Amino acid sequence: MSGNPSDVLHISRKILGEYDLCDDCLGRLFVKKLHLQSNSRLGKKLHALLRKKTIKCYVCKNLFDSLEHYVEKLDHISKEYEFETFLVGAKIKPSILDRDDQIRSQFQLRGIDSIKTAITRHLARQFSKKTGATANPAEPDVVFTVDFKADSCTIQSKPLFLFGRYTKSVRGVPQKQKPCENCLGKGCVTCKQHGMTEFDSVEGMISKMLFERFGAVQTKITWVGGEDATSKVLGSGRPFFVKLINPKKRNIRMEKKITTDKITVLNLKKIPRLPAGPVSFISDVTLLISSEQPLSDQTLSKLDELQKSKITVYEDSGKRSEKSVRNVRYRAESDNLLTLSMTAEGGLPMKHFVSGENVFPNISDLLGTKCRCETFDFEEISITNQHFLHHV
Repeated sequence: MSGNPSDVLHISRKILGEYDLCDDCLGRLFVKKLHLQSNSRLGKKLHALLRKKTIKCYVCKNLFDSLEHYVEKLDHISKEYEFETFLVGAKIKPSILDRDDQIRSQFQLRGIDSIKTAITRHLARQFSKKTGATANPAEPDVVFTVDFKADSCTIQSKPLFLFGRYTKSVRGVPQKQKPCENCLGKGCVTCKQHGMTEFDSVEGMISKMLFERFGAVQTKITWVGGEDATSKVLGSGRPFFVKLINPKKRNIRMEKKITTDKITVLNLKKIPRLPAGPVSFISDVTLLISSEQPLSDQTLSKLDELQKSKITVYEDSGKRSEKSVRNVRYRAESDNLLTLSMTAEGGLPMKHFVSGENVFPNISDLLGTKCRCETFDFEEISITNQHFLHHV
C-alpha cells in the first residue's frame, strides 16, 4: 500500500466495514505510511472523515482507554527508586496479539508497529511526562513489566557494582555467610528475599550494611582471596567486589571508613562493571605452626628452600597450579611452635601448605614432622594486575 492519503482512506473504509477499531489501533495501521507521529490523532481523523464511530475495538477491546491507570501504577511502584532512565515491557493476552496479526494479514499491511510496541511506547511517553525520567531501552536504570493479564506491574532495577576492602581485627568471624535454610540462598519470604537470615560473617555484615543503605534485595560478593574464621585481615584490607541486585538507591555517598564491632569496610565505591577474569594478587601472611616433634634451628633452616621453589597445588578436579613464595622469615616460639611470615601468590591454600595435603613442597615434608597451621593472618593484600586497577 502506498502512502497516498486517498489509498489510506480507501483501505480504512474497507477495514471499518468489517471491524470496529479504536483511534489508536486504526491510526497505527497507517501512521508510518503517512509519516505522522500520533496513532490516536490519525485514527480520530480517519473516523471523522468516514463518519464511523467505535463502541468497542475489535483488536484491543479498548485497552488504550485504561493505560492511564497503568501509568499511575508505574508511578506508585517506582516512588522508592532512584533512576534517570527506564524501559517498559508488557505482557498482553495472546488473543489481542492474534487479532492484531489477523487484521494486518487480511489487509496485507506491512511495516507496521505491533500493538505491543504501541502500548509500551504510549506507557513510556506518558510515564516520562509524569516523572521527567527518560525512556532508554539500551541502558535503563529500571525495567518495568506491565502484565495486562494479571493487572499488575513490577519493577527491576539495574544492578550496581561496588569495589572496596575490609579489615577484620578479631578472630571467630567467618568470611562467608550460611544461606537461608528455607530457600538455600535463592530468596524467599522467610529471609525477605535476601538469601540469608543471619549476618554474623564478613559477607553478612557487608550485605546488611548495603541492604540498609541501598535498599537492595541481594548481594553477590566476589572475594580477592579468602581466609579462615580464625584469621585476622589487617593492613589496607582484603579487596572485594559486590553486585547489588535490584537496588532502590543508586546515588548513595559512601563514607571512606565504615566500622562495625568486628570488621571495617574501607573505600567502598561504585565501579562500571565487575572484572572479566581472575584478579591476581599477593598476600603478606603470618602463620602460627605447631609440630609433633621438637624443632631445632638446623631443622628450621630447611624452610629457606621455599625461597627457591615453586609450590605446586593439586586440586581435587585433577588440575594443578604453581604458586611462588618469597620473603620467607621464621622464628621459633617454643620447641614445637613457630611463626612463619612470607609473601605468597594468591591461591595458595595455607593449611594444606603446612600439612602437606596435595601441596608440594610443604612445611611438614621440609621439617620432617607432621605440622599443623593453628592460625594464619593477612598483614597486607595487594592486587598485582595494575591494568585492572585503572578500570575501577
